[in-house]
Amino acid sequence: MDFLEIKKRFPKKRPRLTEQYMSIYERHYKDNREGKGFFNFLSSYMESWAHKVISNKQIHNEEILEIGAGTLNHLKHEKNYSVYDIVEPFKNLYQDSIEIKKINNFYESLFEIKNKKYDRIISIMTFEHLEDLPRITEKCRELLKKNGTLQIAIPCEGELAFKLGWKLTTGLGFRAKYGLDYSKIMSHEHLNSLNEILIVLSHYFKIKKFLRSPFILPVKNLSFYCVIECS
Repeated sequence: MDFLEIKKRFPKKRPRLTEQYMSIYERHYKDNREGKGFFNFLSSYMESWAHKVISNKQIHNEEILEIGAGTLNHLKHEKNYSVYDIVEPFKNLYQDSIEIKKINNFYESLFEIKNKKYDRIISIMTFEHLEDLPRITEKCRELLKKNGTLQIAIPCEGELAFKLGWKLTTGLGFRAKYGLDYSKIMSHEHLNSLNEILIVLSHYFKIKKFLRSPFILPVKNLSFYCVIECS
């Protein structure tokens, strides 16, 4: 499938959640991002691989933009930056974080950013959520410096291991705590598959690296997460 066929699918419409789900949605999302509870801890522990791979340990004084910064749980992995801006529409996720003092600029939308370019744009577990993936990816290209890098980490959505992974961790915890089906949350949240994201990224960027998480194995249908690096 080529880019033009994929582009016709966007912008996507997010399936609605019932009031029963919405009443617990924000609390659950924050707990999940912070790894609270046994099953959320397992999920966060597996995601930690992506944070370590994306973090910069060599280049100093970078200007970084993080898309979908959530609870600012990635920031502790970054050391060598001069500017750290974030895009995060849900202020409740980060307003109590101890890392908040390290942020230079807060944006609710990527399209608020004008006349600014970054050495690195990073995003951890966000591109699978984007309703208009092509438009946001194109904006990322505009915001990168000439030799800049886009790094994203995403779940291997659409593959076997990831589906089994959430069913046997977060899904079990969610049902035990709320008595509800977690697949409704996943359908609401994860709009884009790994394959769709790769096709869109390949249209706007050159993909330099594609790494799969080692657990269970770094091959298709047996890895939970991947990191994609673009220039």
